[in-house]
Amino acid sequence: MALAQRFTYTIEDIYALPDGQRAELIDGQIYDMSPPSKTHQKISGSLFAEIHNYIRKKKGNCEIFAAPFAVFINDDERNYLEPDISVICNPSKLDEKGCHGAPDWVIEILSPGTVRIDCGIKLFKYRSAGVREYWTVNPKLQTVSVYDFEHDEKTEQYSFDDDIPVCIYEDLIIRISDLL
Repeated sequence: MALAQRFTYTIEDIYALPDGQRAELIDGQIYDMSPPSKTHQKISGSLFAEIHNYIRKKKGNCEIFAAPFAVFINDDERNYLEPDISVICNPSKLDEKGCHGAPDWVIEILSPGTVRIDCGIKLFKYRSAGVREYWTVNPKLQTVSVYDFEHDEKTEQYSFDDDIPVCIYEDLIIRISDLL
């Protein structure tokens, strides 16, 4: 008896979705995305502004992008992500369609429907693809988990009131409660 074949989707299927429907593609499986909450947007916008201003002030070569921004994480046809915030320091990875390969720093803001994906599937995907630093921001618990994949793969957990050091920038510290 033959095993049931699992249908595998491609980026072409993502682009064929109806206007306004957002989804991500991980290893050929589509994960629908619901609209972000007000709190999610407030945190995302504040973090984006803080990081953007830091890069600009330092005249850095990295670029920051907010969702929806396409990240072709493995630069293949079976993976397409839209991280809440992506920082890319290698301009050769960027074109008009998005980022081809791993961003240097990814931030995902958790919602009740994304915890399993952001803290499990995406955590593994980002680490194995070569993301240097990954943050998961939990508005409900007011915590931030920082994964430093570049140095020693350690994980640190912070509250919104803590000074959170950014691993890819030695002199950037973010306190989320100061941004909100």
